[in-house]
Amino acid sequence: MKILFRLLLCSLLALSAGCATEQVAPAGAPAAAASTPPPLLLISIDAYRADYIKRGLSPTLQMLANHGVRAQSMQPSFPSLTFPNHYTIVTGLRPDHHGIVNNRMYDPRLGKFALGDRAAVSDGRWWSEGTPIWETADQHGIRTATMFWPGSSADIHGQHPDYWIPYNGKLTAIQRADQVLAWLDLPAAERPGFLTLYFDRVDHAGHGFGPDSAQVDAALRSTDAALAHLVQGLRDRGMFKHMNIIVISDHGMASVPRDHNIYIDNFLHADQVQTVGLGVLAGFNPKPGHDFAKIEAAMEKPHRHMQCWDKSRVPARFDYGKNPRVPQLLCLADVGWRITSHAHMAIHSKVSIGNHGYDNADPRMQALFVAHGPAFRRGIVVKPFPNVDVYPLMMHLLDLPPMASDGSYDAVKDMLNPASR
Repeated sequence: MKILFRLLLCSLLALSAGCATEQVAPAGAPAAAASTPPPLLLISIDAYRADYIKRGLSPTLQMLANHGVRAQSMQPSFPSLTFPNHYTIVTGLRPDHHGIVNNRMYDPRLGKFALGDRAAVSDGRWWSEGTPIWETADQHGIRTATMFWPGSSADIHGQHPDYWIPYNGKLTAIQRADQVLAWLDLPAAERPGFLTLYFDRVDHAGHGFGPDSAQVDAALRSTDAALAHLVQGLRDRGMFKHMNIIVISDHGMASVPRDHNIYIDNFLHADQVQTVGLGVLAGFNPKPGHDFAKIEAAMEKPHRHMQCWDKSRVPARFDYGKNPRVPQLLCLADVGWRITSHAHMAIHSKVSIGNHGYDNADPRMQALFVAHGPAFRRGIVVKPFPNVDVYPLMMHLLDLPPMASDGSYDAVKDMLNPASR
């Protein structure tokens, strides 16, 4: 395991110049070989729905697309949630195969997992069924840096990225971009060759106000301004034309009216099951002393605005249900609906009027893919493809041996220049 030490905490003013509370690998860690490929920067704009780019509010992103590659859309893996899909993108594995099967999980050995539980999120055992790209890159002498990417704060197989920062939602998009630029300002022997950057304001605005709101439009503008700041910083350093940049999102966003509630306690009693989670995809496990088969038989009957399955009977196209962390009974809301309970609503009266996690084939769940750099063709639009294909593409760009995955390099290689294939 790498020995980490913490830099002194900088003020927010200093952060805007590129300083942050940072976890850093020791100076003796291996540097990349002299003949390394161009640096690769992977950027996520959480919940940037594929059609948002047509709003004309992302000129920098459109510039990258115009001079690079854009997919008509990119299909998220099921469930179309944040942590599962971010880990899919950096492992090439679907959630059922890498073990981050939901934003909220239960494992008999490890207990409960939730986005806000920093101890669980930082526990590498939750993430160990997959091997993230930064782990392989580091093993082959390419330094790595992650700006808030899900999983990067965990000691996966005893390793972190060389440079990483614990999640801090108070850091602005500009400050996050400045940290990436600061890492690129390091001496050549210490400079990362693979970096990630995460923006989340579009997602927050979508949940709070819905995908068609003025607040989402404002978030699109401000995130693009941070992207423009980053691009200008790369130009100032003479790096922009010499590095590959991939901009993706994890999923889209759908409108959910406040009264579109499916009350699960109208169909089953909470004391008869272990409730793993509610929301778009609700999950329940058996509880001793109750006839779970009978409960499932009732729940798998047709319901308005909701479908339920035993995990062994989830539709094959979702490629979901074999992982032990997937609850035994799953209920998926129709797009535009949420699964809740009267007790939950009594405590949490505020609801998201935009949401995701739905059927990953739905148009409103489709994600963004834009790529730019010396390896990519210019000015082309490619057909939709699944997000598992991003991993083998990135491994090829970094000239690294890919781990076994659900993705296909052959499916996406035509977006590269012939010399880069």
